[in-house]
Amino acid sequence: LLQAFGGGLVQAGGSLRLSCAASGRSFSGHIMSWFRQAPGNKRELVAGITSAGNTNYADSVKGRFTASRDNAKNTLTLQMSSLKPEDTAVYYCASSRSPRMLYSSTLYEYWGQGTELTVSS
Repeated sequence: LLQAFGGGLVQAGGSLRLSCAASGRSFSGHIMSWFRQAPGNKRELVAGITSAGNTNYADSVKGRFTASRDNAKNTLTLQMSSLKPEDTAVYYCASSRSPRMLYSSTLYEYWGQGTELTVSS
């Protein structure tokens, strides 16, 4: 079970941190990622961390977002800064049994319920 929280309303240029708590099993050997979906858009990968700790980011968030994980606590975070209105979306945490990076949302078996971020201009 994954549960994402921390969304809210932020002004452009601001910062926010999303968190994802995993329970029911250890996700230390799994890829853990953040996806987002804006109204009318497909769900897209924002950032992923492999079980080895390697990170991958969408080009649109590189340099602004930082993903991290704490395997001991079974948590995933996304620190977001220099937020833009186009970052507005529902953000989901997701995981798959694969330890390696996966880019397609269809390859993830576990999903959190989503937390909404609105960035005002």
